Amino acid sequence: MKKLFYAFLVMASLVQWVNAQEQNKFRVGLDFGYVMPDGGGGILLAIEPKYNIADNMNVGLRFESAAMAKNVTDSGVTIEADLAASASYLGTFDYYFHNGSSSFSPFAGAGVGYSTLANLSFSDFGDDAEAEVDGKFGGLIRAGFELGKFRVAASYNLIGKTEIEGAEVKNSYLGISLGFYLGGGKWKK
Repeated sequence: MKKLFYAFLVMASLVQWVNAQEQNKFRVGLDFGYVMPDGGGGILLAIEPKYNIADNMNVGLRFESAAMAKNVTDSGVTIEADLAASASYLGTFDYYFHNGSSSFSPFAGAGVGYSTLANLSFSDFGDDAEAEVDGKFGGLIRAGFELGKFRVAASYNLIGKTEIEGAEVKNSYLGISLGFYLGGGKWKK
């Protein structure tokens, strides 16, 4: 979490070299990346239609699927669950730090929504070793930069823990993604 905060501070200090999109334009972003849940890893795929409410702000809907393996802790013993996919549906807001001098544009954003969590299975305990997990409301904080139509971002998905028969499952995860977007108007000075 500290690394994400420091990354945000560095990007905020780059204000003099940035630019943003045109107001009242629509765009769609596609992101691919790596996720890091507690003690595991996986991949993510996201699509995010957005509307530019100002030259330096947009709102959107993020649909993300993250396939990952993660740890389950029970009485101090940690067990890794098999790979499973979770999905999240979030309303988002991004703010771009810019002065109109280039196509490099750092941003910070947040979102709130609902995550459907995959059932957990454990191959070490036989075919029937599976636990159902309910969905949770959660949030997202992120920071990154856009260069032209390309995007690099670090996002932290805040999802509450799940208790399964005394075992604790941490559902939050960090995602690092690369992507691009279509539309949004011309980057202008």
